[in-house]
Amino acid sequence: MKKNFFRKVGFGIGPGELVPDNPISWAQDQVNKVPPLIWDDQIRSGEEMLNHYAEWVYTDREILRKKYKENRHAYREAKNKLRYKVGEKYFENLEICIRQNTALKSKSPVFERLWLFWCNHFAIIDKDAMPQFTTGPYHRETIRKNMCGSFETLLKEATLGWSMIHNLDNSESIGPQSEWGKNRRKRGKLATVNENHARELLELHTVSPSAKYTQQDVVQLSYIMAGWEHKHTKKRKECNPVRFNYKKHEPGNHKVLGKTYKQRGLSPKNKLLDVLKDLAVHPETRRFISFKLCRHFLTDNPTEDMIAPIVSAWEQSDGNLPTIHKALLKVVYDYANREAKFQNPEIWMLQMVHMVGGNWPLQADEMKYNFKIKPNNHQRKPRFFMKEIGYEPYRPIQPNGYSDIESDWISPELLIRRMSAPKEIAQRRIALKNFGLMIDKNFDNAEEIKYLIKDVKSPSTKMELIFPSYRMLKT
Repeated sequence: MKKNFFRKVGFGIGPGELVPDNPISWAQDQVNKVPPLIWDDQIRSGEEMLNHYAEWVYTDREILRKKYKENRHAYREAKNKLRYKVGEKYFENLEICIRQNTALKSKSPVFERLWLFWCNHFAIIDKDAMPQFTTGPYHRETIRKNMCGSFETLLKEATLGWSMIHNLDNSESIGPQSEWGKNRRKRGKLATVNENHARELLELHTVSPSAKYTQQDVVQLSYIMAGWEHKHTKKRKECNPVRFNYKKHEPGNHKVLGKTYKQRGLSPKNKLLDVLKDLAVHPETRRFISFKLCRHFLTDNPTEDMIAPIVSAWEQSDGNLPTIHKALLKVVYDYANREAKFQNPEIWMLQMVHMVGGNWPLQADEMKYNFKIKPNNHQRKPRFFMKEIGYEPYRPIQPNGYSDIESDWISPELLIRRMSAPKEIAQRRIALKNFGLMIDKNFDNAEEIKYLIKDVKSPSTKMELIFPSYRMLKT
């Protein structure tokens, strides 16, 4: 029946869940609308979290560093107290709990898997204190909320969001011939653009190097992007909303990928919006992201036959994301029994927890107890657990996010780390009573897997035999 499909595009079938009679309809019906986040307590908005970040940045830079300039030990103690005061020790764990609780309890697990894909596509690196304060809200409010519209809208919101502007240093860009640029040079200061954002927009988020863009395209796009910034103020530092500052913008017309972009109206801010519109519908963007979707869900080496239906759906729907996602899901089902994919640690862990009904992650009351009432409690927290198995959701090191290539996850160290996870999940309580039924629901080769545990009594040992085995690691 291709029961691995439920793991390929979701988190498997859990206790109390029935195996769907029509897998493709089951999957495609989940991508039409954005499901609610599942959390029993307050979920802070991006604006609120930016306020926390501003307090952290201002207090540290303007008060503590100056006050304890001559006493590094006192500075470290004061900064550690600040961490608890503003939630720097709390919010990243909270965001992981919201993310994973939603994934495990959502009635739309396929949507949740796609959310994890798009968050990684528009990755925010481990920089400054962004994992603690702003990356989670960016995933929730910028990526998730725009997954049922057009790719153009998602691209625009991600590109112009505070997190991406800060992540790729676009606020540092100053057009050499802009008003700011001329004034800086008169004072003997450097005035130039930062190419980070323009380069990643082309290389990672849209057309890819297959479009054969040049260094000159990157420079010209950087000129177009100059002026999009978060304003820097004394009280909030960089923690201000994104705006377009025309005084930093490089004047004139600019050519990117053979097309000239001109100012329309009184403000030149339209030029970047026009570029984003063209990048969103570029043939190489369609092909590159269709390839990435197949690589994430199906195989390291997608074929033309796999990619073509997704590219076609993209073109015919003008980049409508639900239509693209439905085409992907049909392709994954068609190839489910021909291709196996080694899953990254987070997806594998969530599949394991869901299939056994594990008590994961911490719930709202546990979070408050462990982090607010007992801030020095050393119980294993969600972030530490994720770090142990090799995947911190908000801390990719590179701007291309976490790898989807199998070989990057197959190493003795990473495999050994996964071997300890089933025991810890079992110790946190599991709802599963009948392992045989779980195996029947989730594996076509059920008898082979049942043989692994035929003489085993301990649920923990059964999990240790099933989930780190290649039968589960490679779906």
